[in-house]
Order: sequence, then structure tokens, then C-alpha cells
Amino acid sequence: MDTNISERVIFPVSANEQNGIEDARFVKFTDDNKEVTYYATYTAYDGKTILPEMLDTKDFYHIRVLPLHGEIAQNKGMALFPRKVNGSYAMLCRLDGFNNYIAFSDNINIWREARLLQQPKFPWELIQIGNCGSPVETPEGWLVITHGVGPMREYVLGASLFDLQNPVKEIGRLRTPLLMPNAEEREGYVPNVVYSCGSIIQNNDLIIPYAMSDYASTYATVDLRELLNELKKSKL
Repeated sequence: MDTNISERVIFPVSANEQNGIEDARFVKFTDDNKEVTYYATYTAYDGKTILPEMLDTKDFYHIRVLPLHGEIAQNKGMALFPRKVNGSYAMLCRLDGFNNYIAFSDNINIWREARLLQQPKFPWELIQIGNCGSPVETPEGWLVITHGVGPMREYVLGASLFDLQNPVKEIGRLRTPLLMPNAEEREGYVPNVVYSCGSIIQNNDLIIPYAMSDYASTYATVDLRELLNELKKSKL
């Protein structure tokens, strides 16, 4: 109980997780009664198969692992919205490994239906488009950092903006990558990759922690107003 939050480690605890727990997408969730819970959707890996799971905590001392059920809970990259949308929980997800989907549910543990949200549009996301963490709420809309995979298997980060009241509606999408691996970030255990699992707003900047080629982590800062203006200009 006397440890700093940066010293705490969440270890695998079940057979489903024996080869790792990966890509935890943490989000500060505010319920209808203004109660705050921190959720994380993550991938459990047993060495052969993957299983999406969820954990929750209110203080980062006591943590529960929660199962996810339903037809949608079958692939990597589930990312919970930070609040309910029109009375329902909302989740970004990936069903086919190529496109971005969105799902709604009355139960945070059960996800049965999803609809197509985004398909690859530009060359740098031709192979795959997915989310890089939970949407960030801004006055202009839901800001979603995405990852795109191009023909040379290079992972880059992009950004999209969705309507606050109807997040199925895409307001805009960057036509060029927001962040791509530079010369120092290309070499590593998995080369040519920059990847993130979440972003936060601090003052007027968007802070994006990201991994580079699976060998180290760093972060980038982006002027939030400039990014939102660029997304609105890129209206589809």
C-alpha cells in the first residue's frame, strides 16, 4: 500500500493469461451518477489463442478481472468510451482484423452486435485500420487515435473525429499519418512500428504515449486545437 503507482505491476493470474496480458487500453469512466471507475480492456494470451478481458479499479490498489461475453468479444483492440452514449455503453472493436467497428450495450460485460465504423481509405492504412485506445471527448467530437498498417507492414498513427451525440458519424480523418517511425524508431524487436494504447488531454495538448518497434516507449505531444482544426478541414 506504500508503493508509488509507477511501481505497481499487474501480473497474469489465470491459465488464459499464462503467456501474457497485452495492450491494456485504460480509460477513466464516469458513470451517470458521476462515480469514477478505471477500466482496461486487454488481450489475454495463453500461447495459442487470445481472449479479450477487462479489469476495473477505483484506486489502483484493488483490481478485479472481469470476463467479456458475446459475439463481439473475440478479437484484439476493444476500447471503451469514457462514458455512456445515449444511455448505452459504447466500445470500439475489431472483428475482422482489417476495419474499425463500434458496438453498444446495456451491460458492460456483454457485447453482441457491432457495426462497421471505418474502413482503410489511404495508402498508409491500406492493410489495416484500428484504434489506439479509448476515444477522447472534446467539445468538437470524439477524438480517436488510430493505427494504420500500409503495404510494407509499417505501423503509423492517424487520427479521426466522430460526432459526440452520434459517434457512428465520422466528422473527419487525417489524410496523412499523425506519427510515423523515424530513423531511430524503425529498428527493434518488431521493426517499423509505432503503436499506442491511449491518450490524454493535458492543458491544451494531446499527450500520446507510444511504443517504438517493441523495444522502448516514449511520448508525443500534439497541439489539440491545431489537430481538431485539421480534422474538421478534412471532413469526408
